[in-house]
Amino acid sequence: MHRPGWAPWGNRPVTLLRGCYPPCGNFYGVRFDATPLHKRISRVLPQPTVRWRLTLLYSGLFVLCGVVLLLITYWLFANFADSAPKAFGGPSGAPLARVDAAMSVQRSLGLQRLRLGSAIALGVMTLVSGVLGWVVAGRVLAPLKTITAATERISDSNLNERLAMPGPRDELRSLADTIDRLLERLETAFDAQRRFVANASHELRTPLAMMRTTLDVAIAKPGGVPSQTRELDAELRVDLDHADRLLESFLTLARAQNGQIGDRHEVALEPLITAGLASREYEIAAKLLTVDTDLTAVQVSGSSTLLGRMIDNVLDNAVLHNQPGGSIEVMLAARRPGRARLTIDTSGPPLDPDAVAQLAQPFKRLGDDRIGSQHGHGVGLSIVGAIAAAHGGGLDLRARPEGGLRVEITLPGTAVTEPAEVPA
Repeated sequence: MHRPGWAPWGNRPVTLLRGCYPPCGNFYGVRFDATPLHKRISRVLPQPTVRWRLTLLYSGLFVLCGVVLLLITYWLFANFADSAPKAFGGPSGAPLARVDAAMSVQRSLGLQRLRLGSAIALGVMTLVSGVLGWVVAGRVLAPLKTITAATERISDSNLNERLAMPGPRDELRSLADTIDRLLERLETAFDAQRRFVANASHELRTPLAMMRTTLDVAIAKPGGVPSQTRELDAELRVDLDHADRLLESFLTLARAQNGQIGDRHEVALEPLITAGLASREYEIAAKLLTVDTDLTAVQVSGSSTLLGRMIDNVLDNAVLHNQPGGSIEVMLAARRPGRARLTIDTSGPPLDPDAVAQLAQPFKRLGDDRIGSQHGHGVGLSIVGAIAAAHGGGLDLRARPEGGLRVEITLPGTAVTEPAEVPA
């Protein structure tokens, strides 16, 4: 005898089927799926929607009420249909028993016809109630679909939008008003955060300027300064330059998140990309990177300064975080009317898709290679996403299956036959 749930030869545990002991068949040592049958069936069958549930509820209630009504009608017909006075015989002197038998047969036929007609009517009305229940459920759930679609459309870039659901003050109206109040609180919180970043960046510029002035005064002494002091001065100026660039990034991010684009122009993206790659020739050559471009002349309505900053940031990201001897692929095209797409693929090791999706947030980095002041500030892709959103576009970050990162920027733009000039 072997112990329940154990193979007789190897002390290897096996999972037995529910209600099957000893193990079914001769498959000792084989692990069976002990999941209940109803759960396994639920994995295969599609989950019912709320509309289907309401339809079944409406139809079920109608069928139940119809059955009760027919039973009451049948009982009344069966008990009170034979209340007519008894016949006392006909002119030919037919016996009374024969007349009663004929009436009983007629009554039975009537009841049979009533049952058949009631069943047919109940079947037809069941189908009709199913169709009507589906339509009514759709009408009832239509406001919920509107609320869901509007809520999915609202993001951190358009928190000023509201559902503003019309109609009577019922449960659905109360739900929409609650979501509107939640969006109002979120908009207030986001605006306070953006104002804090912008104000803090402005306020920090003054002490940084004072520090730089103090260094200038200390180095410009008539009697000269020791070499250690000059080395310290050089290190401090590097840190001050880094702080200045970080504050400038904060200001750009706050400006883009607030939608402060300024005067709009028709900006050609192809010259901006070409100029950006040309200004990074030294860094590209130092890392032995291979650059492939496939650029189409595309115009975007917006700020040339912000769009130039967006392209510079994404190119800096492609060069700084690339591996030596890697590759950069830059593609610009108008995929469909009214939409332009800029795609930049960079080589590198395989990345975690979940971590890549968080790179658009400020100070989010991947791994140790993206930590440190020499590898940027951690807000570059945040600025890219904010600028793209301010121009009516979006940013999509994906981990490439072969390794590296893919950056896709979509913007409202049109292809042109001749490249347009970049506004000064």
